[in-house]
Amino acid sequence: MTPESLVRRAEYAGEFWTDERCYITELCNTPGLPEGSLAIARVEPGVTTQLHALKGIKETYIVISGKGRMEVDGECFDIEPGDQVVIPAGISQRVTAISAEDLRFYCLCTPRFHPASYVNQE
Repeated sequence: MTPESLVRRAEYAGEFWTDERCYITELCNTPGLPEGSLAIARVEPGVTTQLHALKGIKETYIVISGKGRMEVDGECFDIEPGDQVVIPAGISQRVTAISAEDLRFYCLCTPRFHPASYVNQE
């Protein structure tokens, strides 16, 4: 093994905009850990993310700050800091930031997220 196969360098970190209408900061998403990935999502006030599903990937949201209105498989409910939402693989989902501040939450994907798993449902 080489350090390159074991370490994801900090230079690849940073927040980026997605077509999903939110910002993502990947904290851990490497081939060396196929069992899962971890990111922080940030949704600006009043914005609703794209309706989507993840093929073969279960996703758990853990709310850090702000408040949101979550839709999972057609069911709607509000979320706030400390709440955890478990979204089974292949189930439609989206969230709206409903407070004056950004909605921020961890996204834990198992197995790890890869772009080919994302299914736009709009």
